Amino acid sequence: MGVLGVLALFSLTVISLSSRAVAGPAANSSAAQYNASTMPAPTTPQAERANFTQTSSDGGLMLRSSDGKGVAASVPAVRLGTDIVADVSGQTARVTVTQAFRNTSDEWMEATYLYPLPENGAVDTLQMVVGDRIFSGKIKPKEEAKQIYEEAKANGQKAGLVEQHRPNMFRNSIANVGPGETVLVQIEFQAPIQQIQGDYSLRMPLVVGPRYVAGTANAGGSLTRAALLAGSSDILAPTAEPDMVAKAGSGLNPVSITVNLDPGFTAQDISSPYHAVNVAGKGEKRTITLKDGAVPANRDFELRWSAGDAAPQLGLFKQAHGTLEYVMATITPPSTEPSDPVVPPREMIFVIDNSGSMAGDSMPAARRSLLYALETLRPQDRFNIIRFDHTMDELFVGAVPATDENIAIGKSFTHGLEADGGTEMLPALQAALSARASETHLRQIIFLTDGSLSNEADMMREITQSRGRSRVFMVGIGSAPNNYLMRRMAEAGRGTFTNVGYGDEAEPQMQRLLDRLSKPIATNLTASVSGGNLDLAPRDLPDLYAGEPLVLLGRTKNLAGTLTVSGTIAGKPWSQQVDLSEASQSDAVAKLWARRRIAEVEAERYSGETSYERADASIEELGMDFHLVTSRTSLIAVDETPSRPDGARLVREELPLLLPAGWDFDQLFGAQLSGAARDVPTRDSEERQQLQLPNTFTGYQLTLAIGLTLLLSGMAGAVWWRRERFAYRTGSNRTGGHGLQLAAH
Repeated sequence: MGVLGVLALFSLTVISLSSRAVAGPAANSSAAQYNASTMPAPTTPQAERANFTQTSSDGGLMLRSSDGKGVAASVPAVRLGTDIVADVSGQTARVTVTQAFRNTSDEWMEATYLYPLPENGAVDTLQMVVGDRIFSGKIKPKEEAKQIYEEAKANGQKAGLVEQHRPNMFRNSIANVGPGETVLVQIEFQAPIQQIQGDYSLRMPLVVGPRYVAGTANAGGSLTRAALLAGSSDILAPTAEPDMVAKAGSGLNPVSITVNLDPGFTAQDISSPYHAVNVAGKGEKRTITLKDGAVPANRDFELRWSAGDAAPQLGLFKQAHGTLEYVMATITPPSTEPSDPVVPPREMIFVIDNSGSMAGDSMPAARRSLLYALETLRPQDRFNIIRFDHTMDELFVGAVPATDENIAIGKSFTHGLEADGGTEMLPALQAALSARASETHLRQIIFLTDGSLSNEADMMREITQSRGRSRVFMVGIGSAPNNYLMRRMAEAGRGTFTNVGYGDEAEPQMQRLLDRLSKPIATNLTASVSGGNLDLAPRDLPDLYAGEPLVLLGRTKNLAGTLTVSGTIAGKPWSQQVDLSEASQSDAVAKLWARRRIAEVEAERYSGETSYERADASIEELGMDFHLVTSRTSLIAVDETPSRPDGARLVREELPLLLPAGWDFDQLFGAQLSGAARDVPTRDSEERQQLQLPNTFTGYQLTLAIGLTLLLSGMAGAVWWRRERFAYRTGSNRTGGHGLQLAAH
């Protein structure tokens, strides 16, 4: 009892000091870091169980800025409508996004809107339309573009600014929109089509989910260097309250979509899993539109089609840009079945996100996906499960044999998972990578998450530096996953990724991923050119899983010679040669090369191969040369004629985002709304946003009282508490007492 008392008093002191830190002037850190409490791990004959923690977060840990940004309850004065037209030609898509900003108030307005684009897209064009006048945007270094915008805003001129805050997250800012006026902002970008075997897809993200601004495991919640450089406050935007959305009706952020599909063959099985669509036309050219007209921008749009037997094994395109020529080669290695069908034993580490953003439909989808994966384990396999929110648990202290009893423990653990808390993914990733890998098993780490966090760079850096023999696979959960995180983590971890929506999609999508992982992969890939020279991207070729194509982008002074790609498939050498002179003309290749090269520079920054300053300089040079929006370059358009009268006030409004479909608003924001103003106040554009935790934490004095109560109750009933806590983590108190029970051995 005395030992328990000392431990409780120590915990009380830590909690009290933490409460003072959050409430004090220094509460401008990006996140709170929680130290997991420990307890002796129960054991069974099968495996040693890992330590468990349980923390309540009172409605989630979504962060907001000190100006109250988080929830918008009033219908915005500036209304937004979006129209998207995608022209698919062969293996690329040229996409035009037109956003209409309509000022319904009697004030002069500045409006900003945070929106997503495909993470591998290349934004290169901006046009601002005011009445019958069109103003074309120019690419400028980021700081210069911002200065031009601010000067135009102060002078009463209409101005449009497009900035990149993440490779898949952009912001439009429009200054000096007059009362009753509508300003159109049109951007264009191009992106590659995704291909796996004979299946193709175009995914258009339509909403940015609220992001948890994460800290580091050893920095007390302070912002990481990468987050500071990226400007974490820039990735936060108010989320529309459900009552306000209902009041605004269909007029809040509607989007219409048209896809002109010309893939070079007659597409089969055209479908959109998340939206009802109409398909018009015959033969190779089709037009796809939304069946219901404009829809809310609250879930990703995805169009899928297949080639059947017409799937090309090779695509070769070229483009001249400046004094150089660019080429894109898409080569799909043959999908061979191994002569020995036995798949080597695997060590599978499942990492599942149960943070607050997974509340709603995402958590059931993640559970179903994990339960399906557990069913596929064989006796010769090993596994472990790691779950994380702002805390972390490992089911076992290390990977254990996939016996029936251990799998049953894993299933019970999975059934008991509920969504709550913040999204501190880094400690879970570190735990998954740091565990000692078996010398006899193929080690595969599978993440199931929506990726709603801010410190993506930390994830890629950790994988690059610590991956060892592990391969990392990402499963994007929900209606609006962070596919930038999914793709980059998979690339850094020499793996691949897939998306899982809701309901019946969980098992088949997980099955597709696991089937690909069980087949031979193309490894040790190299590319060389005889009779010519190519500056290729990527420079380090990835491993390819069943049906995945190798996409090579290169540039040279004179496109000639033979490209040879070699590697190993199922233990046997494989190679394919391509005559570069046979490439077809395309207007998409040069900028896709530049976008890929920028991604490589960012990866080198994550891994420490280059400095932040050198990476910024390289990215800025590429952005300027290819007229691309990057982390270091922006598009700016200005109407030279002032329109706002002298002395007229300019009101700034950040347009709210819809909550992604299937997310639980109350779980994320409920605690923030109790007794707090819900409207997002206008703030000066120069005001620096200070990030802090929402008021979901108990005050210091109340914490003290609760701590004393816990101390007394802990001394009186430690044995009961310990038994019930274990039952809680294994799910027995959530399943009517029929969950896993700790047996005495």
